[in-house]
Amino acid sequence: MSGEVVLATLLQNLMPVLSDETYVFVTTTEPDQTALLDPRVKGMFREKEGITLIVEVDYAKEHALDYEGTFRCITCEVHSSLDAVGMTSAMTAALTHFGISANVVAAYYHDHIFVPERRAEEAVSALASLQAEIVE
Repeated sequence: MSGEVVLATLLQNLMPVLSDETYVFVTTTEPDQTALLDPRVKGMFREKEGITLIVEVDYAKEHALDYEGTFRCITCEVHSSLDAVGMTSAMTAALTHFGISANVVAAYYHDHIFVPERRAEEAVSALASLQAEIVE
């Protein structure tokens, strides 16, 4: 599997980047098939209770989808392997230290962390501190 697996290297090269978009989590039992093609739909996960969509807030409003809370996405630009061990734990521990909730999505190339919009800048700083700890 491609991507980095060494935790120290992953954290040293984390490069957290904050999205400009605001996202929300919604659930539906029957998603519009065009949703999967809409660039405002960031992700989808099928659960037994329904289908969760991670969408830009304007998409949710446009489609009258209920949501609670608004989030920003932090993408860790390091190319992490799906076999890497400890990266998610280190990131969530850093955010936990500051009382920031984290909804982590691991994709093929990068990890993406959805954090409350009001705490997004603080979350980026917390993650960047992981890089500083490795360098010191």
